[in-house]
Formats: sequence, structure tokens, C-alpha cells
Amino acid sequence: MKLRYLLGFLCISCSSSSDDTINSQENDPIEISDTEDTDTSAHGLYFPPLDNSTWETVTPSQLNWNTTAIADLESYLDATNTKAFIILKNGKIALESYFQGNDATNNHPWFSAGKTLTAYTIGIAQKEGYLNIHDASSDYLGAGWTAMTSEQETAIQIQNQLNMTAGGDYTNLELNCTDPECLTFHAPAGDEWYYYNAFYTLLHDVVSNAIDMDHDEYFNTKLRNPIGMDGAWLSIGYNRFYFSTARSMARFGLLNLNKGVWESQELLNPSFFDAMTESSQSLNPAYGYLWWLNGKDSYRLPGDTASFSGKLIPNAPDDLIAGLGANDKKLYVVPSLDLVIVRLGDAAETDLLGPSGYDNTLWEKIMALIN
Repeated sequence: MKLRYLLGFLCISCSSSSDDTINSQENDPIEISDTEDTDTSAHGLYFPPLDNSTWETVTPSQLNWNTTAIADLESYLDATNTKAFIILKNGKIALESYFQGNDATNNHPWFSAGKTLTAYTIGIAQKEGYLNIHDASSDYLGAGWTAMTSEQETAIQIQNQLNMTAGGDYTNLELNCTDPECLTFHAPAGDEWYYYNAFYTLLHDVVSNAIDMDHDEYFNTKLRNPIGMDGAWLSIGYNRFYFSTARSMARFGLLNLNKGVWESQELLNPSFFDAMTESSQSLNPAYGYLWWLNGKDSYRLPGDTASFSGKLIPNAPDDLIAGLGANDKKLYVVPSLDLVIVRLGDAAETDLLGPSGYDNTLWEKIMALIN
């Protein structure tokens, strides 16, 4: 069963779902205002107000999309355990669908799609002069944050944590463990790409120690609140996951569509945004700073040391950048098409980290709609 919002005024009450851990703090009705504008691109990007109560729409028919493909797309989403799905065109909602009893007030885990939020937070801290990604991580985590030798440990820079080249021993079965004894040596920093979660997680401590402020407080002040997001970071075991509504993920996607600028407020330096969303190393060209990149000649996947030829998502536009979380949490940003797409819910088929075959099939359905 799906619930789709395209036009009109809707009052939505909170409900629960299996992957919800926190409830929405928004108690006000969510208003979606219609727009008669048939050429949204001529007026630049639309940014919804920060109070999250109103979000303008543009209909698929106004965009000259293939509206006959909507039913097939939504049927596929419903059949693949989707709970929330949003398409923004130039910032306006073109399609918003909810399934399995969910609505716009439900919170969902981002899982590793939330790594993109951490990359932003690091970039903001660098912009404000608290750190530099070429600094040794030990400058902020202290000596002995790993079980490596002093020389091996001090060679690890913040950028290695951002691009998965810290060099930890990935044969360790506790890849989420951030305790020093878990972080042993495999290769010199920068010499090997492996999706090692613990080194990423410690970036939260890097931020906290660099600015002498709680990471979450800094994140809320510098990123969440300025773009009107809701949600919170939660600690689950060694991991830290972000939970929010689908619309908050869409807001973050819109920020990226505008290259780190919300309306006229620049949150990131343009140079950092460009570096974050380009190949960060040659070992896995499909990976930036915690962002997945399409259109490259090869890619590597979490849990694997092999390199695969071809594009990460062949059916998607080459300039797509993505936050991809376990069990098919998806944030797609496509600058060439002025699109932001959010998919939240449970795994479509198999529980996997980050990219999955679902990406390519889903994009086949999306392209049938927008072409």
C-alpha cells in the first residue's frame, strides 16, 4: 500500500515503522503548495522554508515526463520494501510516495548514506580553520589511537579516513570496532582502498577534539539547522547512524545540488565540495570523500578487494553522486538533470553495504519516467 503526495494540503500524523528509532519532532501539518510554473529551470533552484511546513511542487506532467511510467515505478518501489521515495526537480517536489503505512513524519536510518553528512562536517570545520584534511589524524585522536607503530599511525591523515585508505587490517572481523587494539596495520596509508567503517566513525571524534565541542552540537549548528533538517545522530554499538525524515534527506540532497550553498549561504568552500565529489584516489575512482561517484571507468565495493570495470550504476547519468547506505538507503544527486532522489526503507533483496544491484534496476525505472 502506498501513499503519494503530489498536490494539495495534507495533515500527517506520526506513525511507526520497523527501522524507526526516533519519532519526528514535527507536529505541525505539512503543507505542499501547488505551482503553475511549467519551466522551473528558468527560475533557478527552489529552497523550501526552514520551518519545514511548506514545499512547492511541480507535477510530472508539467515537466513533460512520461506519466504512464509512474504506476510501474511505484509498484516496483512497493514490492522492494521501500518506505519513502522522493524526487525533487530544481528543488520542487515532483513525486513523493510512502509505503507500508509510512508518511512524511516517519524517521528512517541513513546508515552509511550518512557518511556524506560527516564529510560535510569535516569540510565546514576546515573552512572555519579548526583542522586541515592533510593533518595527521593523531593530532586530534592522540597517540595510540591505533595498535600500529608510531610511524604507521602518524602517517594516517584525515583525508585517508575520508577516502577509505587508512590502511587498517581488513581481515579483522571487527571492522566496526574503534578500540585501539582493533585497528591494526595492513598497508601504509594511501596504498590500499578498503571500506573500513571504524576509521570513518572516528572522524566524529576528530571533529569534537578539533573544535572542543560535541560533534553533534557542531553538526546541528553548522549543517542541520541552517538547511532546516530534522533528525539526530544515534550510537548503536560502535557505529553512529543518522536518523531523519525522508524530506530532511532531500534537503541535504538539494544542498549538494547547489554545491554546498543553501539559497545564498555558503556552507562549504567550493574547492572542498569539488574535491569531495571527485575521485579522491586512483584505487577506487568511484569514491570521493565518503561519496559514491558514477561515470568512472572502474569501481570497488564494500567488503571486496577486487576492482570491477565499468560504471557504478550504468543506467544512471554519469554525473550522479550518491550517498549509499546499507540495505538500500539511497540519496542520489544528478546536477545535469537538476534532480535529487531519496529512497529509504528496508533492503530490496539482499542485505548489502552501500551500492547494490538495486541501484541499476531502480534507475531503469526512473529513466523511464523522466525521459
